Amino acid sequence: MSTQREILIRNRHPRLRIDTRAIRRVIALLDLHFRYTAADLPKVTPLARKRSQDPAASAVPPGELSIVLFDDKALALLHGEFLDDPTTTDVITFEGFAEAGSAGEICVSADTARRFSNAAGLDFSRELTLYLIHGWLHLAGYDDLEPSKKRRMRAAEKRALALVGDAIPQFSLKSARTPRPSARR
Repeated sequence: MSTQREILIRNRHPRLRIDTRAIRRVIALLDLHFRYTAADLPKVTPLARKRSQDPAASAVPPGELSIVLFDDKALALLHGEFLDDPTTTDVITFEGFAEAGSAGEICVSADTARRFSNAAGLDFSRELTLYLIHGWLHLAGYDDLEPSKKRRMRAAEKRALALVGDAIPQFSLKSARTPRPSARR
């Protein structure tokens, strides 16, 4: 039986309210129950294929998992620094170092989730949870840079969302305050 991993959650978004217990529950569900399909296995990393043979092993490597929730500006800075692309993005995933006891880090933009969910008429909490799942799947060996790999990633996201079901954390993002003009006398 696998042991529950250490999950560090940091909220770096000034207006985002999160439920850390619910986020941990989503990751625990994925760690415990998410499995590769036969179509996935030839396309995931060799280490992921090896882990898939152990029925008690999570698809994500063992070790501490870090989750950081950012605003667009902060995530764009990371995107520029580590991937030479200073544009806004939804999720950045950094692989961990097994010898250091790290599974990796998932960095998501709450602003991008809000903007996309509003434009598409989707639930904000579900969209932000999808970004967390997407990052987790990257750590599990999925990729989405080529069309065939992207289709597998989308199918895995769908399976993971179904697995999570009603355990989706409730996130709230307060609107940015606009400064009031000072009253003149």
